[in-house]
This record gives sequence, C-alpha cells and structure tokens, in this order.
Amino acid sequence: MKIGDILSLSWRTVKSNRLRTGITVAIIAFGIMALIGIITAIEAMNQSLYENFSILGANSFTIRYKERNIRFGGPPKSNLSVSKKGTRQRASMLDKFISYDEARMFKERLNFPATVSISKFASGNETIFFEEKKTNPNVRVMGGDENYLLNSGYQIESGRDFNLTDVESGSNVAIIGKDLVDKLFKGRTEYAVGKTIRIGAIPYRIVGVLQPRGASSFLALDNIVILTYNNVRRVFNNSGSFNMSVKVNDFKMMEAAVGEATGLFRVVRKLHFKDEENFYIDRSDSLVETLKNTLRYVQYAAMVIGIITLLGAAIGLTNIMLVAVNERTREIGLVKSIGATALHIRDQFLWESILISLMGAAIGILLGVAVGNLFSLFLQTGFVVPWLWVIIGVVICFITGLAAGLYPALKAAKLDPIMALRHE
Repeated sequence: MKIGDILSLSWRTVKSNRLRTGITVAIIAFGIMALIGIITAIEAMNQSLYENFSILGANSFTIRYKERNIRFGGPPKSNLSVSKKGTRQRASMLDKFISYDEARMFKERLNFPATVSISKFASGNETIFFEEKKTNPNVRVMGGDENYLLNSGYQIESGRDFNLTDVESGSNVAIIGKDLVDKLFKGRTEYAVGKTIRIGAIPYRIVGVLQPRGASSFLALDNIVILTYNNVRRVFNNSGSFNMSVKVNDFKMMEAAVGEATGLFRVVRKLHFKDEENFYIDRSDSLVETLKNTLRYVQYAAMVIGIITLLGAAIGLTNIMLVAVNERTREIGLVKSIGATALHIRDQFLWESILISLMGAAIGILLGVAVGNLFSLFLQTGFVVPWLWVIIGVVICFITGLAAGLYPALKAAKLDPIMALRHE
C-alpha cells in the first residue's frame, strides 16, 4: 500500500466515526484555542503598547522618585536596590517624593540642548461636567507646564497651549482630550474652546483641545484633562511627587543627556557621592519592555492550560483508538490475510490519530485567532496572527496525535491474522 492509499483509508475511517472524532477534536481544539487566543491577545497588547509609546520618541526620558511597580504576577518589586560596590543606600532616602522646589531647581539648572517639563499627577477617576452633561468618573487629570504637551507627544488641534503666565499663576485653565470633546460637546472641537467645564465644583476655562492620539485605547490617552501643575498644587492634594521629563534635540545625545540629568539631580537631591540615586530614570522604551515582561505570566498560564488540555485529549484519543482496534479486529485480520503488512496497519492507525489531532489544531487555531483579535478590536490595533505559535500549535498537535496513536497502532500491527479473523 502506498502512503496515499493509507491516508485515504485513514480519512474515510475518521469520517465514518463522527461522534468519537467530534468529541476528541473538540477537546483538542479547546486547548489550542486557549493557547492561541491568549497569545494573540498578548501580541495585540504588545502592538498597542508600541503604538502608544512610539509617539514619545526614543529621545525622551522621565525622572521619577522611584521605578514604576507594574506587574501581573510574581513577587512585588522591592524598593530597596542592591547597592553597588563602594556605595550605600540610606533608609531615610528611600521613597522620597520629588518636591516642587527640587523640580523647579532641576528645570532651571539643566544646561543641555533639551526641553524640560514639570508634571504632577492629580487624579485618575474624575468626573467632568459641562452644563447638564457629564463624563464617566474615569477621566485622568494631569498638571503640566508650557512644555508638557511637547514632551508628552500631544499636539493642539484647536485653541492654544499654556503660557508662562498660566503656569506661574496657577489659573483655572484647562486643555482637554478628544474623548471629552466627543462626550461633552458632540465632537465640535472649535465650539469647546472658551467654554467652562467643572471638575467637581471648580470651574475651568478650556483654552485648547488636543489632537487625538490614534490607537491609544490601551492607555486612554484621549480621555484626559491637563491643568497647570501650580493649579494642581493649589486645588488637588499638594502631597505626592513631581516628575520631570527631558526631551533631547538629537537622539545621539540621549546617553549624554541621561548622564547630565543624573549628575545634576544628585546635586539637587543633596546626595553624598557615596549615596546611590534615590530616583529613577524612566525611558519610554524601558516602560514598554517592563509591561511586556509582565505579560509573560499570562503567556505561561496559557501554555499550562493548553498542555493540560492536550494531555487530557491525548489520553482520550488513546482510549478511542484502542476501542477502534478492538472493534476492527476482524477487519485487521482480513486486511492482513490479503497481503497488508504490520507496517501498513501501524501506519493506518497512526495517521488516523494524527488526522484527528490536526483537525483539532486547525479548528482551535482559527477560533483562537478570532477570539484573540476581538481584543485587538478593543485596542484598535491591526489584525494579529501569531505565526510562530500557530506553527508551534500544529507541531504540538502532530506530536500529540503521534504519541496518542502509537500504542494502539502497535497493538493493531501485532495482531495475528488468524486469531483476528476468529474474533467476534
């Protein structure tokens, strides 16, 4: 028998046992769907992260009082860093907020071809009112200065940016994102400029509207109100840390700028030359990598789910093939009596098992890609197909079918044709 004849016979046998085949295919498809679906969703999230942060450029960094503690699993990061040889880390200096005076001093003293911006987080769950309309209580409110939009990648669509008078006086002026224009002003950007909104009971005059950031739903970059940092100091909680972002004019000068900023801020923070830095240089690309690393825990969970499901499917497939051998004992004896060899019988049962497993892989991959791309629609990213994992899924299912069918196939191949023909 040729390989084509064996495959054709195996396929006809698989089709003739639809119930058994369907149950096994469904189990295998579920495992592959979970694996490919989660991997596809993670790929969409990674793509969204790069799209969101790419606008910040590779020539900017932010000085924070400590590293962002972003994680999905595993032990929390400790704020204590491992001291370098010859340095020390004083407990009294840990988690020390960057004060208003320190931020101002850094901005005034940095002598480097770069733009410096001071910012302060106000709230992430504010409700914005305009006349009788209001937003959901999920609007992010930030305090910035005249350079905040430039360093953060925002651009004005209508109206104007903050000026030095706005920043120094802390006046009640605001710049709003496109989401707020859509919710409060029915998308009429020019109409929104000059209107008065309320954050709680405090009125603010809109002086500018931001251009939409595009594929930014992952971080809701358009659902934002920007105030001056002095207004945030006066109206919102005055505690908390300030941040300084630095955008260099030339990417080639990035490392020099980081070194210059680090040295200057050590002086501003009054650190001894033996003290380690009690602040963190946060580059936009490093944040993306941090988030990507935390998503690996979800990927590991998907792999565990897929392996457990495929293990169960392999056991079920083995049992089904053993039942098939028992039911087709007389058929095996008849085929052997007319010239089929043990090798032909073994190959036929192996290919039946592999075909069932590959059918589950095909259905699971299609469903997994479809389910995962529902998440990409939510994030407004492009269609994602994790080709590497698709190939891995096919290979895993092929091996699963081969392993599950090996024992039943060998058992069928060893049957004595005379005894098989006598089997009832």
